[in-house]
Amino acid sequence: MSYQALYRVWRPKSFADVVGQTHITRTLQNAIMQEKFTHAYLFSGPRGTGKTSAAKIFAKAVNCEKFPVIEPCNECSACLGIQDGSISDVIEIDAASNNGVEQIRDIRDKVKYAPSSVPYKVYIIDEVHMLSIGAFNALLKTLEEPPKHVVFILATTEPHKIPLTIISRCQRFDFKRISQQAMVERMQTIVDAEEIKVSMEALEIVALSAEGGMRDALSLLDQAISYSEDQVELNDVLAVTGAVSQGKLSEIVDAMSERNVQYALSTIDEIIQAGKDPGRFVFDLIYYLRDLLLYQSAPELGHILERAIVNDMFKALAEKLDAEWIQAAITELNQCQQEIKWTTSPKVFIEISVLRITDQKRTSQLDDSRVNELIYKLEQLEKELATVKSQAHNPQPDNANVNNVPKRTPSRSTKSMYKVPYEKIRHVLSEASKVELKNVQSQWPNFMEALKRKSAPAHATVHDSKPRAASNDSLILAFKYEIHCSLALDHQQTIELLLAELLGKQLSIIPIPEVNWQEVREDFLRSQRNEEGGETGDTTQADPLVEEARKLVGDDLLEIKD
Repeated sequence: MSYQALYRVWRPKSFADVVGQTHITRTLQNAIMQEKFTHAYLFSGPRGTGKTSAAKIFAKAVNCEKFPVIEPCNECSACLGIQDGSISDVIEIDAASNNGVEQIRDIRDKVKYAPSSVPYKVYIIDEVHMLSIGAFNALLKTLEEPPKHVVFILATTEPHKIPLTIISRCQRFDFKRISQQAMVERMQTIVDAEEIKVSMEALEIVALSAEGGMRDALSLLDQAISYSEDQVELNDVLAVTGAVSQGKLSEIVDAMSERNVQYALSTIDEIIQAGKDPGRFVFDLIYYLRDLLLYQSAPELGHILERAIVNDMFKALAEKLDAEWIQAAITELNQCQQEIKWTTSPKVFIEISVLRITDQKRTSQLDDSRVNELIYKLEQLEKELATVKSQAHNPQPDNANVNNVPKRTPSRSTKSMYKVPYEKIRHVLSEASKVELKNVQSQWPNFMEALKRKSAPAHATVHDSKPRAASNDSLILAFKYEIHCSLALDHQQTIELLLAELLGKQLSIIPIPEVNWQEVREDFLRSQRNEEGGETGDTTQADPLVEEARKLVGDDLLEIKD
């Protein structure tokens, strides 16, 4: 078999070929040039990002006949021997299949012998996290006091599984996912050298599907080349990867936002009938919405998009869609993604999620409509109330035309809408305390913010209300207008439940217009003063100076000293 996979043919042979890991390659190059490299390294990061390739390049560089060098020459006998695996002093071990104590003890026994053909013995242990506890313990002593001619390079995709005693004895380098742009540039170099025609769109989709792994990208590109005929096009890559084109994702998102359920569901049915993986489809859709949200928030973040290419349709959707709707759609699809893992009918859950997302748009529109309608009604009632007040302050003269006097003023109808529960209010006042009121007032801004998120109509109703008195189980709310008292009772359950969550106890709300509250309060204070005066014989009440001060600041702020 003469054919070799692209990822094998184009495996990096120098530090410059390691894509997207400049922060690591430059550090290693400087250490080699200054002859300050250490005895043990830990390379961690996602699969296909160049960990074992960098380890092999490092082994060539420290053993190159032209040492010290920034790059291995790849021409001397040492470099060529390490490259083709003929030099026994550079040992690659797969810890997944050699994870026992015996294998590590064998290394420990042989490590003390000097290298036979190159200056340094290099042990490259791949997937080192697969070693058993006993094997790690056997390796520990060697890492702690290694011979001068030995270098250990441990590579892993799961560093959290490695004991801290091992990690602390290594210099750790974290390989990161390779950016989409870097992968596209590397693949373009490869296809140009191989004289293969591949469209730019196809390369971009391959890079997106590879999820930051260069090896995965080259494997997918290899498959797409085998699948295609003369030139690799976008549809060839989509067929190989099982991904859904961005055009289809854009159409589905647009249909959901426009509540076009029929088109959205029929398109999803076509995608699944065509053999696309339902889980992959939901995954792609979540990341497409995520990219829309990011681009909508900050267009300059286009370089960190995960699943989207910024085209005209993408820009149009970013301008059109509401950020809250996108967030709600992502939450719904994330729930769907969890559910389809455990079902044999993933299509059903996807369809239910699409219906919920479209219904969420309709519900949001209805809520906005109801709030606007309520606000309009409140404005009209406020205008009528203002008219009534102006007529009360400016009564018609006795000789005015009788026909100009309205037969039934709005004030009567307004007063008949809400009956103030005076007895309840007096009972609350007799048990009220400043501590309870301050407790409510301290949580009132938080309550209003939470109520705004939970129910916009309820928030609009109590927006201008103020807590005036509170007992252990009741709260008196004063409203600017009488109509708001009746409306508050329509949302009584919502208000009381939310107050209970914030205060830790149940309070019954008692609405009262501000004007009536002032009257009730004055009556209550007057009766209290009379009782106190009768019992103690206090004559302070009759003092004109005290009475004038009470009128100016009220009893709450008044303090009398002899």
